[in-house]
Amino acid sequence: MKSQRNTSRDPLLRAVTSHEGDRVTTLELFFDLAFVFAFTQLSRLMAQQHDALGILQALIILALLWWAWTSYGWLTNIAHADRGVVRVAMIIGMTAMFVAGLVVLEAYDDLPGGLFGPLVFVGAYLVARIAHAIVFVWLAEPELRRRTLLTVALSVIPSGTLLIAGALLGAPWQIWCTIAAVAIEPIVSSRSSAGVAWPVRSTAHFTERHGLIVILALGESILGIGAGAATEPISVGILGGVILSMLICIALWWAYFTRLSREAEHALLAVSAADRGRAATVAYTYLHLLLVSGIVLAALGLEVAMAHIESTEPLGLFGAAALSGGTACYLAGTAAFARRLLGSWNIVRLATATIFVALTPAISMLLPLAGLASVVGLLIVLFLAERNFSTTAASTDPRSPH
Repeated sequence: MKSQRNTSRDPLLRAVTSHEGDRVTTLELFFDLAFVFAFTQLSRLMAQQHDALGILQALIILALLWWAWTSYGWLTNIAHADRGVVRVAMIIGMTAMFVAGLVVLEAYDDLPGGLFGPLVFVGAYLVARIAHAIVFVWLAEPELRRRTLLTVALSVIPSGTLLIAGALLGAPWQIWCTIAAVAIEPIVSSRSSAGVAWPVRSTAHFTERHGLIVILALGESILGIGAGAATEPISVGILGGVILSMLICIALWWAYFTRLSREAEHALLAVSAADRGRAATVAYTYLHLLLVSGIVLAALGLEVAMAHIESTEPLGLFGAAALSGGTACYLAGTAAFARRLLGSWNIVRLATATIFVALTPAISMLLPLAGLASVVGLLIVLFLAERNFSTTAASTDPRSPH
């Protein structure tokens, strides 16, 4: 099987096939910066709306952005991102997604003057998806090209039609059309991949690629904390809020990178080549959306808390729901991720996620600083419980050395 395209007349048509052990390129990191900006815009959208509808609208857009990002993640696992035709697609996609991020605030409600925001957003999104689709089909292995073309056509064409129709129809139809467009992606992917061994050329690249988007999402939350705190004179309250917010971000990093990511990479590498693509699709393409969504929601909660860190008023239900709900979503996502690759549920994380949701009303009645402290306290309890649980499990495992 040879998927590498090499045309001496036109180097733009050349692609360099990826192999096991290849790592993420600098162009991919550059590409991700457009999505970091989009995440920032989503936080602004939710903060401006300041209600459940705004959060729903932002999460729907996040899902669209995610399908675009992960499609390029698969493309760069097939061939090197910084060579030939893939490099061209990456540059087009990066530019288009930056434009999409630029008009996130107008994705549902067009601002007076200028171009029609909802259509600009949809158009930029579709440019990124079409550029990917052309190259992805071009580079597909001969025996998978027909199935690849069918998968791309059945996802991009119907979802694009729905997005355009929704932009033109406006509220309330737009949100329903957008939800349908978002839902089409995993349905088509799941159905089209049945019985097909989609290749993962480099497990190291694939896992590192998804780890980096988690890092960048966490970086966006840190930027949000700093941007809000830097506008006010430093005080004890702001200093305390910043430290607690950073501890929450560090805890989310710890939960994935220290306790999970390396073991997951080894587990994926141990899966047979025929099943590795399906395992990667579920564990990374689908379940990592929960992780990124949780980080974006938690970042919103952190920004709300920092905006009122010295207030004598309670944090409020909106900020508490974003903070605790985002943290719960992230923890539940890591538990599901562990279940898919490591074979067992992380009961401690599922229980902690449930506690976070249950305690949302109580956290909403605390002062912002106390609310942040309570989240930090629960996360510390989580890690201590995980450590004790893993130690107990190891001591009772007959295969473990004594």
